[in-house]
Amino acid sequence: MARSGTAVVLEDVRKTYELAEPVHALDGVTLEVSRGSYTAIMGPSGSGKSTLMNLVGCLDTPTEGRVVVDGQDVTTLDGRERTDLRGTQVGFVFQTFNLMPRLTALENVALPQLFQGVGRGERRERARELLERVGLADRADHLPSELSGGQRQRVALARALVNEPAIVLADEPSGNLDTETEADVLDLFAEFHDAGTTLVVVTHERHVAERAERIVHLLDGTIERIEKLESTGEPTSPPGPGVGPRSSRDADAGADGETPGGDGGDRGGDDPTSDADGPGTASDDRDADSSTTDRDDDGGN
Repeated sequence: MARSGTAVVLEDVRKTYELAEPVHALDGVTLEVSRGSYTAIMGPSGSGKSTLMNLVGCLDTPTEGRVVVDGQDVTTLDGRERTDLRGTQVGFVFQTFNLMPRLTALENVALPQLFQGVGRGERRERARELLERVGLADRADHLPSELSGGQRQRVALARALVNEPAIVLADEPSGNLDTETEADVLDLFAEFHDAGTTLVVVTHERHVAERAERIVHLLDGTIERIEKLESTGEPTSPPGPGVGPRSSRDADAGADGETPGGDGGDRGGDDPTSDADGPGTASDDRDADSSTTDRDDDGGN
């Protein structure tokens, strides 16, 4: 993956929800995410983290300002065009994994490529390659219920990367993991970042954020400050309150709100490794057949 240029640009972005009274989830955020960078986003509940993730992930559009993803101005796209952009240029990793329970690990990883019309053989090859990279080649034919939490998150990361997106967005990716498993998953994030993947991670945990190159601190819909870290990817002891010796701070103007939606959940889907190779789209609401092919019922963990 190229490490030059810009993956995402937000220019004076505002997002207002018209409730009983207007709620300004984001209030003038300006932020640039370079290709190959690793950014963590922190802030209290209601600070705008999820609103920011939704905008960067092409799940929503701003009330004012511009959001540019992979060179395309999201604010000028219609719903179908945003869906297509999201399907090809944005990968999602969620706290609750959002794997499809009736599909194997291999089929879950291959699924995004089915929606892009990629042929069966290529889908399977790419999915197996990524499962091997996350250390789960021997779990390819297992269902999510047959995997541990850490293994499920590894499958989710592989799925997020299968289309080689411009950016991977992770919402509390270690929130449901124990300390040891969390460290393993964060090590994987660091490995993929070192290989050129652009990462944006939302977290409440200081020690998770310190794996990044910088931390964007949000408060009341604005960027309170941007903290640059001198070294990246190295594990720190959880929890890590306070600013460690490896950080420096840069005040910046900007902003954000909270909980990115996304594809996944228990949505059904056509077997991504079947021979039905129609063009497919990245529609989030796609229904799917529970039947799959080439599956080995290995069972167990």
